Amino acid sequence: MMQNCRQQCGPGIFLGLIAVFGAASVFAGPATTARRESVSSTGNRPRLQGVYATELTALQTEISRALPVLSEQKKAAFNHAREAEMAAIVALNKAQQASLNKKAGNKSELAQAMKSAEAALERAQANGAKAAAALLADVAPFLASDKLDAKLVKATVLATCAPPGSGQEPLLRQLLADAALMKQMLIAGGAEGGQYGRAMEIYTAIQKASPKAKEGVLQRLALAVALEHAAPVGQKNAEAKPSAPKVVDPVKRYLHYEKAYLDGELDPAFRTLTVWELRMVVNSDAPDEVLAWGREMLRNYRPDHIRNANYGWRYSATVKTEVKYGGEKEYPDDPALEFYQNIIKTGGVCGRRAFFGRFILRAFGIPTWGVTQHAHAALSHWTPNGWVVNLGAGFRWSWWDKDGAPRSGNDFLLETQARVNEKDYLKVLRAQWINAVLGQPAYNDRSGVAGGFWSAVAHYEAKAIAEAGPVKELGPLGQDIAEANHSKEADEIEAVNVSETNKKITVAPNGVITIPAVACTEPTHSTKTIVFMKSYGGDGMQLHWNRLGSEETFAYTVNAPRAGRYALTAKVVTVNAEQQLLVLPNQATAPVVMPMPYTKGMWQTTAPVPINLVAGPNTLRFTRKAPFRGLTIKEFTLTPIR
Repeated sequence: MMQNCRQQCGPGIFLGLIAVFGAASVFAGPATTARRESVSSTGNRPRLQGVYATELTALQTEISRALPVLSEQKKAAFNHAREAEMAAIVALNKAQQASLNKKAGNKSELAQAMKSAEAALERAQANGAKAAAALLADVAPFLASDKLDAKLVKATVLATCAPPGSGQEPLLRQLLADAALMKQMLIAGGAEGGQYGRAMEIYTAIQKASPKAKEGVLQRLALAVALEHAAPVGQKNAEAKPSAPKVVDPVKRYLHYEKAYLDGELDPAFRTLTVWELRMVVNSDAPDEVLAWGREMLRNYRPDHIRNANYGWRYSATVKTEVKYGGEKEYPDDPALEFYQNIIKTGGVCGRRAFFGRFILRAFGIPTWGVTQHAHAALSHWTPNGWVVNLGAGFRWSWWDKDGAPRSGNDFLLETQARVNEKDYLKVLRAQWINAVLGQPAYNDRSGVAGGFWSAVAHYEAKAIAEAGPVKELGPLGQDIAEANHSKEADEIEAVNVSETNKKITVAPNGVITIPAVACTEPTHSTKTIVFMKSYGGDGMQLHWNRLGSEETFAYTVNAPRAGRYALTAKVVTVNAEQQLLVLPNQATAPVVMPMPYTKGMWQTTAPVPINLVAGPNTLRFTRKAPFRGLTIKEFTLTPIR
């Protein structure tokens, strides 16, 4: 019996209000899917000593003297308001936790407690915004100025940098002498784990490996890889490959995306992405060759998902249409297949579906942030109109606790919205850098930490920028299929015109008949089951049998030059095994079974099956029996059997 997410992970995500932070979560993924975002957080890791510490002390003194003198009354009001707001967040979290506990008291009392906590938070937020507005006006000129940037970025790197590894100290010194590069790194969130020596090592190696990595999007890509892979990114290999590398090679990862970009394989938006956004592209745990497989598979099998005008479902709709909910217990994984090939082949519950969605988005160059929810895993990703959650509830119900950096979905969303205004967002960053230099704790609503004064200033500055900006929160997509296969929302079917050229059946001099898959006499247009679509790259058209469709017949009228036996083959793509196509030629009473090969997303010709045709018009009817799996067909071929 199928094991669903509720059975494996506890109560479903839609049983009630879900905690913003602190709730138990399911496994969130086999790979790093969210960078450790705060340069203010150094944790307990070792810090630089000796001459570096001396430099930092001197810079701390200079920066402290340069800070603006603020009204003590306004500061006191601000500190009181922000601490009260954080206390209200913590109180709401406790109320939400209680509401999720089936054994905890009277339901009506719990609901009333929730309402009271929400109302208290609204009041606290209003008071916090008022106190912050008065203070932000006073610090605005200081935070808007770049006069202190050279000292500030150097001090921030020194304050957050882990000791360099063997051979990395000269590179660290090189970085500390390059204010522009330090600033670019810090704007992008800093080196993962504070490993600036390793980041410089990677960045330098990439620059040597590719002359193209010095400007434009490829320079940003190189820096994103260097920062994100400064702490190793684990690699998810096929079980049958125990000797495969355990971590992703960062230089090869850069070269992989460089080639894919130059070959036109990535999303058109890739060239516009910032370093911060690109970090959430290049951190996939899939081997590079599997990322390449994912792109080729989708180009062959479902090119309509690549062309989807709705960025909310572009690429990620592959999960919706192809990754069966709850199937991996029925069809155990093949150890010879790659992890993501197994997922689309056998399906899975919430976690595996989220993993595949994150994988295919990153394969095409779309930034992705892992999303954990109560007893559930989902995903969020970039769109031109803001970030959106797929296969789960919205950002309010989301968080990420992996990698030693707990973060709420609300806080992540806020950063994405504020970063749209790159110029104003520098004010947020400068406040964060000051906080790091002074050694103060970072704001973290997930952990209930109000943070140091300047971190709080950064938070409220980000809120002000986001509220004034053009990007608003997008509603989640696919919430109703978080734990299901069939959505109540109608699928968008690509509008295509099947021309006479597309439908032309040809007969070669040797009598071989080629039938384009879209040359159907029935149906003549796409249905919920039979979907006509353009092939990738302008190479004609193809037909797709929808996994979520119902039993249907598609038919062709074929004029045979002579009567006799013909070998019928089809050029197909499959991502699942154990499939058949049934063909009824003319008035046959029993269908001929055409076994479909498991092609792993590549084009392949089926084994021939013999059928009888009459001279002149023939009708070939094709159908399938449930349960259905997706099948893409380019063409059929009838070869005379001599």
